[in-house]
Amino acid sequence: MLQFNKKKATYKIIYNNKKEEVFMFQRLEDVEKRYEELNGLISDPEVISRQNEWKKLMKEHSDLEDIVIKYREYKTVSKNLEEAKEMLDDPEMKELAEMEMLDAKEKLPKIEEELKILLIPKDPNDDNNVICEIRAGAGGDEAALFAGVLFRMYSMYAERKHFQIQVINENETGIGGYKEISFMITGKGAYSRFKFESGVHRVQRVPDTESSGRIHTSTATVAVLPEVEDVEVEINPADVRMEVFRASGAGGQHVNKTSSAVRLIHEPTGIVAECQTERSQLQNREYAMRLLRSRIYEQEREKQEKAVASERRSQVGSGDRSEKIRTYNYPQGRITDHRIGFSIFQMENFLNGDMDEMVDNLIATDRAEKLKGNNE
Repeated sequence: MLQFNKKKATYKIIYNNKKEEVFMFQRLEDVEKRYEELNGLISDPEVISRQNEWKKLMKEHSDLEDIVIKYREYKTVSKNLEEAKEMLDDPEMKELAEMEMLDAKEKLPKIEEELKILLIPKDPNDDNNVICEIRAGAGGDEAALFAGVLFRMYSMYAERKHFQIQVINENETGIGGYKEISFMITGKGAYSRFKFESGVHRVQRVPDTESSGRIHTSTATVAVLPEVEDVEVEINPADVRMEVFRASGAGGQHVNKTSSAVRLIHEPTGIVAECQTERSQLQNREYAMRLLRSRIYEQEREKQEKAVASERRSQVGSGDRSEKIRTYNYPQGRITDHRIGFSIFQMENFLNGDMDEMVDNLIATDRAEKLKGNNE
């Protein structure tokens, strides 16, 4: 059974019966066995020579390492407990044995909970870079301004997490907002921190142009895509048509004189990606290809997820771009995430990139739901 404390974003595992506990330790034994097998494989010169295979094995090894380290800690503490029990009959060692037993009995339940959480299947994209796309929705100019607010918020949050941001494509308005903007966030774990941002973000506020003080409601749509490697998405170069055009927007005279902007069309799917922020056509093509690859991957992943409804129910939201996930209510200074029913009343700090409390709650709830799904 699972007890979840939403306020503290923590949860505690309580076993309904011994079967759950036995099953968990069987899984841990299998994980440790696979980890030892991987130790041999990643050191094998023949495997190392096959770089794509070796990289996949290294990633699997890295994913299992934390579980194995924690499981070995559990076994060490369990062994200490058994040895302490054996020393109880020795009058000279009894006091020390009781201290050892008390220490072990305090540690074991905590380690056991950590192991249960570590065994939740990890999202294979969690460590990946992110390609984020923000588009103005309903609300005209106010929606475009809100898209600009979201871009600034994500930029400041990325900076707090020591990630890097690179704008891929932008369509600015004349008033400081964006009709749409695509950008890359690079850094280990970027996707794990941004993946719950996909969906419709709603803002309720009084626009600067509203003389009567009436509150307007506008929306912006956010899509968060994991950047994927060539080996994960194979694209036949013959299927990609490239168009070049003169860039528009920021960039000075250069962008208006040179056809450096690149648009790539994947003809089998009709998916389009473009980049016009770099001075070099070659650089723009590279970024556009990365965006194209991620969009194709995301399309395939969405198809698979729709086919596995039970898995989708074990996640926080569907990530569907049409799903309203969050409201930013300026008059009340409140940000509410509708998927987990959690609100923060520090609007200015949140919009300045102080998003960790919200993100941590989303991650904790997602883990709790997945853990509950595994136990049912």
